[in-house]
Amino acid sequence: MTALPSQVPELLQNRRFQVAGNAQGLSGAGTVFEYQVDGSAITSTYKGGKIRTGHQVGHVTGPNTFELLFHCITIDGEILSGRSRGKVDVDETGRITLSFVWAWLSGASGGGESSYVELVLQ
Repeated sequence: MTALPSQVPELLQNRRFQVAGNAQGLSGAGTVFEYQVDGSAITSTYKGGKIRTGHQVGHVTGPNTFELLFHCITIDGEILSGRSRGKVDVDETGRITLSFVWAWLSGASGGGESSYVELVLQ
């Protein structure tokens, strides 16, 4: 079986995203994620809102999918970690969107779904 080329690296590299929806999580509209990609390896940093600082590490899993492990420290000093499976897409306005299904691994329980939209400089 031949793997299909992935659009994930091109659509994430050096891009910034803000939260569009995350009813069950801590990140919100004030949280900004900055992604870097090296081959199939993905890293990011994030902060803002209730998040003092956070990091993600993961890899590409398909043509438009990826998985991540994440950890953060909140403005209240809590340390949390989790994992997510994500999908990258482009909306009708041409902005890149991310959608996730995620779960806490440490520091909290449960999980949910979230979505991000690319921050475009004016």
